[in-house]
Amino acid sequence: MAMEITQFLLAAQSADARIRTEAEGSLRQFQEQNLPQFLLSLSFELAKNDKPSESRRLAGILLKNSLDAKDSARKGHLVKQWFAIDVALKSQIKELLLTTLGSSALEARHTSAQVIAKVASIEIPQKQWPELVGSLLNNMTQQGSPAHLKQSTLETLGYVCEEISHHDLVQDEVNSVLTAVVQGMNQSENTAEVRLAAAKALLNALEFSQTNFENEVERTYIMKMVCETACSKEAEIRQAAFECLVSIASTYYEVLKQYMPTLFELTSNAVKGDEESVALQAIEFWSSICDEEIDRQEYDSPDTGDSSPPHSCFIEQALSHLVQMLLETLKKQEEDQDHDDDVWNISMAGGTCLGLVARTVGDGIVPLVMPFVVENITSPDWRSREAATYAFGSILEGPTIDKLAPMVAAGLEFLLLATKDGNNHVRDTTAWSLSRIFEFLHSPDSGFSVISPENLPRIVGVLLESIKDVPNVAEKVCGAIYNLAQGYEDLGANSSLLSPYLTEIITHLLAAAERTDGAESKLRGAAYETLNEVVRCSNLSEASNIIAHLLPAIMKKLAETMDLPIISSDDREKQAEFQASLCGVLQVIIQKLSGSDETRPIIMQNADDIMRLFLRVFGCHSSSVHEEAMLAIGALAYATGAEFVKYMPELFRYLQMGLQNFEEYQVCSITVGVIGDICRALDEQVLPFCDQIMGLLIQNLQSDALHRSVKPPIFSCFGDIALAVGANFERYVAPAIQIMQGAAQVCAQLDTLDEELMDYANQLRRSIFEAYSGILQGFKDTKAELMIPYAQHLLQFVEVVSKDTLRDESVTKAAVAAMGDLADVVGENTKQLFRNFTFCGEFLNECLQSEDEDLKVTARWTQGMIARLMHS
Repeated sequence: MAMEITQFLLAAQSADARIRTEAEGSLRQFQEQNLPQFLLSLSFELAKNDKPSESRRLAGILLKNSLDAKDSARKGHLVKQWFAIDVALKSQIKELLLTTLGSSALEARHTSAQVIAKVASIEIPQKQWPELVGSLLNNMTQQGSPAHLKQSTLETLGYVCEEISHHDLVQDEVNSVLTAVVQGMNQSENTAEVRLAAAKALLNALEFSQTNFENEVERTYIMKMVCETACSKEAEIRQAAFECLVSIASTYYEVLKQYMPTLFELTSNAVKGDEESVALQAIEFWSSICDEEIDRQEYDSPDTGDSSPPHSCFIEQALSHLVQMLLETLKKQEEDQDHDDDVWNISMAGGTCLGLVARTVGDGIVPLVMPFVVENITSPDWRSREAATYAFGSILEGPTIDKLAPMVAAGLEFLLLATKDGNNHVRDTTAWSLSRIFEFLHSPDSGFSVISPENLPRIVGVLLESIKDVPNVAEKVCGAIYNLAQGYEDLGANSSLLSPYLTEIITHLLAAAERTDGAESKLRGAAYETLNEVVRCSNLSEASNIIAHLLPAIMKKLAETMDLPIISSDDREKQAEFQASLCGVLQVIIQKLSGSDETRPIIMQNADDIMRLFLRVFGCHSSSVHEEAMLAIGALAYATGAEFVKYMPELFRYLQMGLQNFEEYQVCSITVGVIGDICRALDEQVLPFCDQIMGLLIQNLQSDALHRSVKPPIFSCFGDIALAVGANFERYVAPAIQIMQGAAQVCAQLDTLDEELMDYANQLRRSIFEAYSGILQGFKDTKAELMIPYAQHLLQFVEVVSKDTLRDESVTKAAVAAMGDLADVVGENTKQLFRNFTFCGEFLNECLQSEDEDLKVTARWTQGMIARLMHS
């Protein structure tokens, strides 16, 4: 029996804080003391049309929050709670939810559709609620079903398809869902609201439609309905239909050939004359086709014996018409167009698609675009000049250097002059195009660069002048300097042409970072990022003095941030942002100067002051450990080696805070990595801190509250600690390996069809092998016998992994290395095990056939270790 909770739900939204707090407490108490009745009462509230809309709205929110959460641990807890509720009571809740779909109130119907999908996501994978799809389809087929019930039913079907996997429905159910959805799109039989809901539902159901798209009759019927819907008189419905076509382009590329003439005409008309929201999706359709064809071309490598997926060359066939259509979009800029990354309009979409077309067809695009560039680049109309510049910059990736070099050589001086154009948009796009030139046509180490000793002074002069421009232009100029510096990165000991300009470039980048308008267009972040790249890519022998002078300047700036007045949370945020950027610069300087014996003393002399600054940064942010400061500390540990031990007493509490920071799990992950750096720097000197570190790491692995991405780095860290402390790892070996064995079992149970889970499984397996290798090497020549009880599990784990065709190369390498370490370290005691595990020889032979040189070297070493053991 549902309890009357309307008054509590209304009071929980009261303007009076006392009434609100009291009501929230009562609702929370009801939820904690009797969750099943709480959910039933909420469902009852949502279902009843005579209840106030405010109480129904909150009831819906509380229902959703009782079934789903972003945090995976919280979500797991909610799922367990749902399964614990009595089946009969759950049936009542579900019945009320289905009833609400017929409500006269749109908001209640919409909420109920979402809640039904959340329940479905919990129950359908467990083969529960088998009657749901039938109940929903009944709403669609029942004589006299009102339009609003059909609309909310289609919305529900869409949400359900979004929440569950296509493996969860049998084909008959998929067929029935598709039939209902596609019939819902029928213009002559349904209202606009029903057709819109049907088109949106189809978007989510497409992933389920593999079998239907393989059948030509069914496929053609679906395509016909989508194309007709794309011509509806309502823009919102047309947009939804084009979104379906975008999804079909990537999901069912192989079967599109017969429909392409119709699709070209549809998209072309939409791009030329429809509302922007529809035109954007029509362009996105061609971007999706490009993405598919680029992927297929990359797959089409003659070196692999794999049969590549079919490539229909749609872009090549439509090339001249498609390019013409896209070039026309480039002049549709908005007068007051914002330059932020999150702004998206038809000219940006057209330019992006043009760039994808260039990557798809290569040289063929150049003669189609260059006449447009030549015709418009000197136009008195800013739109034409900007469009020409955007077109030029868009086609720089894809065509060969031979095709691009003459065009860029002819256009470079023109672009340098255009940085002075009277229009902000034109200058912005000019700086972006220069950045693209330096990214794709400036690789001195590979033998080609548009930049020469003759034109470099002019280029640097123009860039340093333009970095003083308005923020959106200056931010793009930072990108150009970034790519310019990066081109000189791989020259080794060779002199860098950029070295004479470094002081000037660094001065201008620091000035850009300190501009009062630096927060606009993300200029400040771009300036610091570029400064880091300039330092990182510099020639150390030529730039060591400049970088050595930069170090105290950055330290001074970081010290000044400690005294910034903090009145509001905005002030605190700005301070954190400054400190993050400056710690990032210090990290790069430390890494650069510690890269050579000649310059490492500069870091050693300043290390105490640097460390004091980092500790002060931590002090400013008591609630969280600063990520960038932590990363920089890792670099300092590497640079100072054993000397770093003197900082450990004071630093240690921040390392502990970092390891316990589950909420900002990236901080936790970085802290784990830094502990690895410290272990490599200190070796046995880290021992006094190991009990607490290992205790926290093991707690973290056992916790469901910690984000799973932190767990692989923790296993790798076990290996770092074991290598550092050697035989002293004995006291941790049993609990550590017990958790490693548990994690190995988890890997075996992960869903191999889920790409994200497979990535995680690969990270987890690699890190477990790295932990085994570190522990084995740590015990070498001292306590190798401690690993005898674990040798069999290690080889069993390697065998399981060797049979998995979805493992990535890094996992293979780590597994092979761990096998070699086992043979090398434990030796004689594993001889019989290696005889029993006959897979080893076959697995190593497979690795020796690999194209990965590192893997072959590791496999040869492991083969040698096992052979030595067998012949001993």
